Amino acid sequence: MERGRLLISYAHPDDESFGLGAAIPKWIDDGIDVYLICATNGEVGDVPEELRGRYSTAAELRLSELDCARQHLKFKDVFMLGYRDSGMPGSETSRHPESLCYQWRNHPADVTTRVKAILQRAKPHVVVTFNRYGGYGHPDHIAIQRATTQAFEELRASESAHAANDAYRPQKLYYAAFPKATIRLGIWRARLRGQDPRRMGRNQDVDVVKILEHSEPVHARIPVARYFDVWERASSCHASQGGGRISRTSRWLRRILYSKQGFTRVCPTPKRDRVDENDLFANVNLNSRSE
Repeated sequence: MERGRLLISYAHPDDESFGLGAAIPKWIDDGIDVYLICATNGEVGDVPEELRGRYSTAAELRLSELDCARQHLKFKDVFMLGYRDSGMPGSETSRHPESLCYQWRNHPADVTTRVKAILQRAKPHVVVTFNRYGGYGHPDHIAIQRATTQAFEELRASESAHAANDAYRPQKLYYAAFPKATIRLGIWRARLRGQDPRRMGRNQDVDVVKILEHSEPVHARIPVARYFDVWERASSCHASQGGGRISRTSRWLRRILYSKQGFTRVCPTPKRDRVDENDLFANVNLNSRSE
């Protein structure tokens, strides 16, 4: 039997660690080959002045942080698309012609084709990306989510894949889910401190209420508590983006909020909106490239 293959399609250096830093080592321990698409170089992310001097550009710094995280997360391979970070909605950077957001708005087929080519190369059985809101509404998250979903659907619908027994068709598509309890806790804590939960983050451009409103049903929860130490080490690599935040959450609260990672199953379509899996490879045929 061949090894299972899973591909994560995300937008920035740090998304892989902050979002799935406990799930990835769990998959590795389960014998899964894990691949990553990182769509941008992250150059628009805020970088503390004390870290800038060691690198010629913010992109160089962000990519070095991703290289650090790779040592802990043990990806089989990482595919860089090289788009420019778009920044948040309405920003001048989102209109830069080399940004992912601009490219997706103006050349969506090109972005989709690039993602599809990587899927055909890595041949993952399972694909994971952001939800339809891009997690917290970041334009790059939404762009790569749509491009990945479109690439997945095109490969599933391919006539050649249906006709040829050895043609590649991905089997399952999931969106990573934020824990609703964590989102609600964040809203409660913000209001307790007199903050506006609709204007959070360093630049007050993250609407936590909208994150909750755009939450999607969870169909799979996988246990990841054993991997908090790897999650912390990988996250700490992204020092320019506030890495290491996991350890600042008390151990008991961490186990309540983060002991399981949730996923929305998009394909195959769930029969009902409830948790029915604790393994993304449930019902995956590892011996066949097509179904």
